[in-house]
Amino acid sequence: MHLSKRLGAEIFGTFWLVLGGCGSAVLAAGFPHTGIGFVGVSLAFGLTVLTMAYAIGHVSGCHLNPAVSIGLVVAGRFPVRDLAPYIVAQVVGATLGAFALMLIATGMPDFDLVASGFAANGFGEHSPGHYTMFAALVCEFLMTFFFLFVILGATDDRAPKGFAPIAIGLCLTLIHLISIPVTNTSVNPARSTGPAFFVGGWALDQLWLFWIAPIAGAIVAGLLYPLLTSDSETRKLAAVAQ
Repeated sequence: MHLSKRLGAEIFGTFWLVLGGCGSAVLAAGFPHTGIGFVGVSLAFGLTVLTMAYAIGHVSGCHLNPAVSIGLVVAGRFPVRDLAPYIVAQVVGATLGAFALMLIATGMPDFDLVASGFAANGFGEHSPGHYTMFAALVCEFLMTFFFLFVILGATDDRAPKGFAPIAIGLCLTLIHLISIPVTNTSVNPARSTGPAFFVGGWALDQLWLFWIAPIAGAIVAGLLYPLLTSDSETRKLAAVAQ
C-alpha cells in the first residue's frame, strides 16, 4: 500500500481513537444515569482500537500510536523509514479528533473546556487519584510495555489468524481499567497530545511524561519480545533494513 494511503488511514484511525475514547470521557462519563464511568470509558477506548484494527489494519497496520510504531521498529516489524511520517500522521489525527470533540462539547451551555480537563492526561493534582509523578511514570511505562507485548504476540506469524484486533482491544480496555485513576490513561503520546493542545497550561507542561514513559515501555517490549519468543532475527533484520 502506498505510503500516502497508509498515512491517511493512520490519521483517520487516530481521529476515531480520540473522538471515541476521549469523547466517552468528556461527553458521556459526566452523566451518572448513563452508567459510563471508568468502565464505560475503558470499553470505549478498547472498542475504538478493535473497530479500527478491522477497518484499516490491512491498510496501515492500525498503529494509531507513536509508541506502538517505535516499538514495532525496535522489534523489527516496521521499517525505520516510515516511522517519522507515521508519528506525524498520528499526532495530526489525534489533534483533529480533539478539535472535533471540542466542537461537540462546547455545544453544551456553560461547558468549560479547561475546567473539564478535556480527558487530558496528568499527574499530581491533575491525576484523577492525585498520584505522584513517579507513580505516573511507572504506570505508563508498564501499561505500554504490556500493550506492545500483547500487540507483538497477537500479530506474530505463529498466532491464530484473525483474532489480533480482539486481543489488542481487550488489552487496551484492561489497561484503562487499571490506570485511569492514575493518569487518565495515555499509553499513547498522540492521544495525550491532541487534548493537551486545547487544554494548554498544565496539560502541555506535563505532556513530556506521556511521551517519554510510553515510548520507553514500547522500546523495552520491542527488545524483549523477540528474546522471549525466539523471534526470527533474520526477519527482524530484513524488516529494519527495508
